[in-house]
Amino acid sequence: MKAIVYYNYGPPDVLKVQEVNKPIPKDNEVLIKVHNATVMPADCEMRRFQLHVLFWLPVRLYMGLFKPKRQVLGMEMAGEIEATGKNVTGFKKGDRVFGGTGLRFGAYAEYASLPTKFLAITPSECSHEEVVSLPTCGTNALHYLRLANIKPGEKILIIGAGGCFGTYAVQLAKYFGATVTAVDTADKLDTLRNIGANHVVDYRTEDFTKNGKTYDIIFDIPGKNSVIKNMKSLTKNGRYVLSNPWVLQVLQGFWGSITSNRKFFIALAAENPKDLDFLSGLIAQGKIKPVIDSRYQLEQMVEAHRYVEGGAKVGQVIINAVKP
Repeated sequence: MKAIVYYNYGPPDVLKVQEVNKPIPKDNEVLIKVHNATVMPADCEMRRFQLHVLFWLPVRLYMGLFKPKRQVLGMEMAGEIEATGKNVTGFKKGDRVFGGTGLRFGAYAEYASLPTKFLAITPSECSHEEVVSLPTCGTNALHYLRLANIKPGEKILIIGAGGCFGTYAVQLAKYFGATVTAVDTADKLDTLRNIGANHVVDYRTEDFTKNGKTYDIIFDIPGKNSVIKNMKSLTKNGRYVLSNPWVLQVLQGFWGSITSNRKFFIALAAENPKDLDFLSGLIAQGKIKPVIDSRYQLEQMVEAHRYVEGGAKVGQVIINAVKP
């Protein structure tokens, strides 16, 4: 089968198309014919190994200190089950499924073998493309909104709303009844309005911390700027949720929560297949929809990674592992 492999950490050009052995599912795994995968910033970070300092050493030991041991990247996939291990229950050959690989990776291939613990049946109303970005992007957006205990009628500001997490966060916040202010670059604002954002802010021309407006929740996806400064835009009992745990921002967040009534939250999302069912159900009902920026064939992975690293994408970049 064809797969995208890499033998050295580095720029997109380290990714190569190669024929590799088709995986054989273990007793608790299913073999999936991959129809679609995604390219996320996290895939690019892992490829060049530019990780947060807190995770650098343990992940490097896991992934390979000098060269990658797991040579096929890709954290999200959707496709069709071709075979099942002898201990697998609840899934059968021919099922349309989607799921996350986590740090096992392996989605950048024509076939992948995956445990069923974070796998779900694709609703008949949905295509593979519509569900493929749910295992990481969708579930993380849902996780952080639940962490903030979002309620109907509340005001939420989402920083970095135009990315894969953010476009789901905007729609889910609207689904939960909140008024949404979306922050990103000017070229992404029309899309954010179209998926439900009540207000939009171009952070390059406007500083939301200086307009006098306050929010019940601030969901900070990139975590690049001063959390202390941002927290001043919270209401007296507001909540600040950070999804990217840079050390300085984490320290600022905890300090802000100690010195005020505002709350600061940070916690990684768990792999819960019920979240996959919930989110795919919302897509099937037309309550939310994936924002797909562009599509690439498996053989175009270098171009896809280069595009994602450029930072211009809105929503998801989809990989077609099966040619139309």
